[in-house]
Amino acid sequence: MLYLTLRHYEYVCTVARHGSLSAAAAAVHVSQPALSAALSRIEDHLGYALFRRRRGSALAMTPQGRAFAEKAQGLLAQAALLEDPKGASSGTHHLTLVCFSDLAPFLLAPALKTLRQALPDVKISHRACGFDPLIAALSGGEADLAITYDLGLDAGFSRAVLHRLAPHALVPPDHPISGRGGISLAELAAHPLVLSQEGLSVQHMLGLFKAHGLVPRIAQRADSLELLRSLAANGEGVGISYSLPPGGTSYDGKALCAVPVTDTSAEEPVILAAPEGVPEASPAHRALESLKKVLSAERSTLTQADHHVD
Repeated sequence: MLYLTLRHYEYVCTVARHGSLSAAAAAVHVSQPALSAALSRIEDHLGYALFRRRRGSALAMTPQGRAFAEKAQGLLAQAALLEDPKGASSGTHHLTLVCFSDLAPFLLAPALKTLRQALPDVKISHRACGFDPLIAALSGGEADLAITYDLGLDAGFSRAVLHRLAPHALVPPDHPISGRGGISLAELAAHPLVLSQEGLSVQHMLGLFKAHGLVPRIAQRADSLELLRSLAANGEGVGISYSLPPGGTSYDGKALCAVPVTDTSAEEPVILAAPEGVPEASPAHRALESLKKVLSAERSTLTQADHHVD
């Protein structure tokens, strides 16, 4: 007869935290087949499913599984205290936050400050990257949380909407649209455009035009936000960006004006994403709750260019 051990509880909590068998197996130093078999034996012993297994998606916890993982995490914490009454093990918890590169200059620093204050016993790691590596890190269990636009994530992830941002057309002051209070996608389609080289970003932007029956003219593609802004400021085309660094100039010191896109369909949510079913007792859940409050108040940082557009 199987008796559950602390190792079994660790397996369940690790899979719950990572949302991925492969990442959890690496974390607990066992093979993926061995971990999968152990989970099946644990569920057979308990008489109910802890996880919903869906091909091609992160593991999702059942309500019973979530309750079990919360209690198991508490038991593991108590066991750690028994082994280390002075709390030397308090720094063993880790949490990794990934942030989409265009949003990182605005939101990553306040997020890290918040996490270090809210979770002083947790080691915080972070990375800024593009959509593809961000999604891969979150899906593969390399990251616990992500700050990103709601692009490319499937239903296996929870989403907390922090803001909804409209894109802006970026042009030099002498451009015909520079003094306008807004511009539509239909009007933008008549201008040569500078778009991001980021795959999902391009697909998203082209999809917005396509939904209106429009075919945009792409003059340039840029592999960074600042290159996009510089190309736009130097007259290489109308840049389109959701992120608006303050200052009204590009990196090379050229003046830049931002004109909001008026189509409401172009608005895009900035989200805090995590695998579904994060246990309430886990550092990731505590981080989620703390970040929701703080980052939702950072809208002024993301949109302050609205107040200095020429």
